[in-house]
Amino acid sequence: MSLHHKIWRIAGPLILSNLSVPLLGLVDTAILGHLESPTYLAAVAVGSSILAFFYWGFGFLRMGTTGASAQAWGAADRESQVEVLLQSASLALGLGLAVLLIGPWLAPLAVSAMQTPASARELAVSYLDIRLLSAPAVLLTYVAVGWLIGQQRARWALVVMVVTNAVNIVLDYLLIMGAGLNSDGAAYASVISEYCGAGIALWAVAPALRGLPRRQVGRMLASANYRQLLQTNSALFVRTAALLFAFAFFTAQSAGFGTSVLAANTILLNLLLFTSHGLDGFAHAAEALAGESAGRRRADEFTAVCKACGQWSLVTGALLSLALLIAQTPIIALMTDLPEVRSSAHEHLGWLIALPLISVASYLLDGIFIGTLQTRWMQTTMLLCVLGIYLPVWQLSQGLGSHGLWLAFALFNLARGLSLGLVFLHLQRRQAWWPTTP
Repeated sequence: MSLHHKIWRIAGPLILSNLSVPLLGLVDTAILGHLESPTYLAAVAVGSSILAFFYWGFGFLRMGTTGASAQAWGAADRESQVEVLLQSASLALGLGLAVLLIGPWLAPLAVSAMQTPASARELAVSYLDIRLLSAPAVLLTYVAVGWLIGQQRARWALVVMVVTNAVNIVLDYLLIMGAGLNSDGAAYASVISEYCGAGIALWAVAPALRGLPRRQVGRMLASANYRQLLQTNSALFVRTAALLFAFAFFTAQSAGFGTSVLAANTILLNLLLFTSHGLDGFAHAAEALAGESAGRRRADEFTAVCKACGQWSLVTGALLSLALLIAQTPIIALMTDLPEVRSSAHEHLGWLIALPLISVASYLLDGIFIGTLQTRWMQTTMLLCVLGIYLPVWQLSQGLGSHGLWLAFALFNLARGLSLGLVFLHLQRRQAWWPTTP
């Protein structure tokens, strides 16, 4: 199998899987938007936003598992493959149960922090309370999907996502429209579908655990490698928290420029997240294939993977920017029919058009560093980019208004790629991606 074929075999299903996520949001909005009161839609919007940021913060479970799984796969070490799966799953289960315990206390605080309208506050808290029941399922799915990507079985990620979303859509209609449960119905539909997705993901990884003696399971869970897993994931957690802060800061500062600018920037930011799905696919391919090369200790394979994934990422970034440039008018018209919001969106659209190309290096290098488990570098560079580039540039460019905010955000993404690029060249020159002996 050619290297480019291997890249697309991983990236293709993951791109399709990612693109199915916005579809669910559109269906939720369409069904709830036809109820007698907009309060239900507002409650779900608030609750979903909180959960999106909350679960994004746990993304380290997927990323750390992928890198470790890919390296074990490259080394053809079946015991290590199983050990990664068991240790990551136990960590995910523990965190999921902790969320179940503290969720009822956190939900009201999170809803209040979002400045939720009084009419929707109680419904939003109820929605969150129900949705948090699926925390163990969501976090276990992260681990199982991450492990499967590392084993280069990315099609399972597509199956899990498609089944989860399909079940959710059907249950949305039955519970919201049929049973009249309104926003609580949307929450129950998500919980049931997320447990269905977790069941499929765990079924996909189950063959790796068959015939494993209990004594061996206990030894793997107590292995010293557990410490390495925690170190890797703690660095990814800090890195992800800093990235979440960057997005939250952008939204908070947008609010200071008025409702129209806030609405326009929110639309553009959502479009940016949508385009990131294409770049994410090749970043995931880099995670799996760079990790495989690291597991084999094959520097020549590793270099070839980085070059090939880099080529496809660059082409994808250019095509995304071109598509936004060509289709900008119908895209904005589709997102809003408010003249002042359309005007503001068009005014700032140049930043959105440039960002896929500006950000392409950061996405790719994230994948390479995850695959080689060089996550400390990711943490360090992310903190430097937030504290040394993003915030200072915003402070110095406030005279430019909302364009100063976009400038700071664009330079932040550029700096992410440049800083990791410098580290990449340093490690490549010294051949220090992995220990010299297995």
